[in-house]
Amino acid sequence: MKIKDIMVKEVATLDVNDELSLANDIMRLGRIRHLPVVDGQTLVGIISERDLFRSSLAQALGYGSEATRQMMKGIRIKDLMVTNLITVSPDTEMLAAIQLMLTRKIGCLPVVENDRLVGLITETDILSQYCKELGGCVK
Repeated sequence: MKIKDIMVKEVATLDVNDELSLANDIMRLGRIRHLPVVDGQTLVGIISERDLFRSSLAQALGYGSEATRQMMKGIRIKDLMVTNLITVSPDTEMLAAIQLMLTRKIGCLPVVENDRLVGLITETDILSQYCKELGGCVK
């Protein structure tokens, strides 16, 4: 099976100049853990829920939620995003993608063609596919 068969094709993204508070809102409201970062149509980075946790130091130090939100408004995505990206193409075999995620200890892989983001594959997508193959799982 190829990645293109199970990848999410409509992916929420961030722009490099967006505020960190926007990433927090999208992740919290959409219940998602990874947001690719684009500059125009080009994939340039990714930000994860883990990156947001690291940036929430102000809240851990006792600042209130409004003060933390104001701090997050002052941080741009480009200042926090991971730029050393590991990506796959839509034609990558699922087993190869799984092995890559396991060896690199990452929870998602952006799917790209010609540096353009065309999808995203996550651990959850892979587990959901596995569940379907087993005859369905309880949600």
